Amino acid sequence: MSVGIRHDDLRRRNRAMVISAVRRAGQPSRTEIAATTGLSHSTISAISSDLIGEGILTESKASETVSLKRGRPQVGLSLNPEAAAVMTVVLSLNFLSVAVIDYAGQVIAEEQRRLDTLTMPRDELIGECLAIVRRRFEDPDLNVHSVARIAMGIQGITDSHSRAMLWSPITPQTDIAFADILEDEFGIPATMENDCNMMAVALRWRDPDRYRDDFIAILLSHGIGMGLVLKGELFTGTHSSGGELGHMIHRPGGALCRCGRRGCVEAYAGNYAIWRNAKQMGEDAEPVADVSDADMRALAALAREVDGPEREAYRKAGEALGFGLGNLFALIDPAPVAMVGVSAAAFDLIEPALREAIAQTAGGQHSKSISFDTEPNELPLIREGCAMRALTFVDQEIFAPGAQAKPGIVGKSVA
Repeated sequence: MSVGIRHDDLRRRNRAMVISAVRRAGQPSRTEIAATTGLSHSTISAISSDLIGEGILTESKASETVSLKRGRPQVGLSLNPEAAAVMTVVLSLNFLSVAVIDYAGQVIAEEQRRLDTLTMPRDELIGECLAIVRRRFEDPDLNVHSVARIAMGIQGITDSHSRAMLWSPITPQTDIAFADILEDEFGIPATMENDCNMMAVALRWRDPDRYRDDFIAILLSHGIGMGLVLKGELFTGTHSSGGELGHMIHRPGGALCRCGRRGCVEAYAGNYAIWRNAKQMGEDAEPVADVSDADMRALAALAREVDGPEREAYRKAGEALGFGLGNLFALIDPAPVAMVGVSAAAFDLIEPALREAIAQTAGGQHSKSISFDTEPNELPLIREGCAMRALTFVDQEIFAPGAQAKPGIVGKSVA
């Protein structure tokens, strides 16, 4: 009996390795999979044959370049986009989006809505989230039976077991068990993810050479958030999603933060804080509810032209972020950083003060070696991270054990 269990475990592990190799490489040959996984050619041949028969993988035609080489052309393996699908839901300040992603990772349907998240009652906020998902399921071009997982990303603190939103600056509502609500309504397994954690997951898939064992994703938007990967593992707290860089204290008793406290990093570096300082409104001024991306781009353009309060506002943002990151580096050592969000496009205004502040901390002893990259749009990263989280679950928990592929899907993009 124990031999059979070990054999099943080995089979599942090997199937998972092959699927993972294909997902990471796109269209690898069996020879390339062998080099990546260390599995024998005979094992890969047997597993790939089974996965093709189950509709999980497909064979790709040899590329024109490969076909010019001597010998038998290598046949690539691809993920069958019709094998399954996942759904992502992203809820941020005054914004809600849903997307259906096929098994190969391509968006086949999506919808976006503007909401007033700061004033919506609890039931109405939940109802909007359910309604946007329901509309996707009612799409006649979607085979609803193919959807195997729903992953929801939200700005704020989520619990460490991916079930609920505990607190978020985008709404006064707290402790909403979105994952349970979605599962109860649609009968599909669901998770609740922190948006910045999902940015980190996406970055690791996009650029595994830069974002591998240790790196940081910082959201520079209306709020300040962080996704942290240490030794190859996404960091979460003991009870929450952790990584709340934006609400670390920069100056005790300082500027008013939208969380209600004073002196947070976000109270100097969030879009509303940069706007408040640029307009010389004073640190006691209530944070504005929202600042459009267009307004922030215009503010950055003015800061580049004139050395006035606008440029000083970005300097203060850089200082707050720099001391926060420098203190973090003192704990974990320097690591590559990705700055994500509309204010990442203004990183040229932020970086000088940021580096100067880092250099004053224990974590800044090697400040010149600390590297930054920028990505001005967080939504694609959050959605991609949610999708990869969900697709990896399908790979490892549904298809690796040997489950039959689900019925195919045919989708169309929806504006």
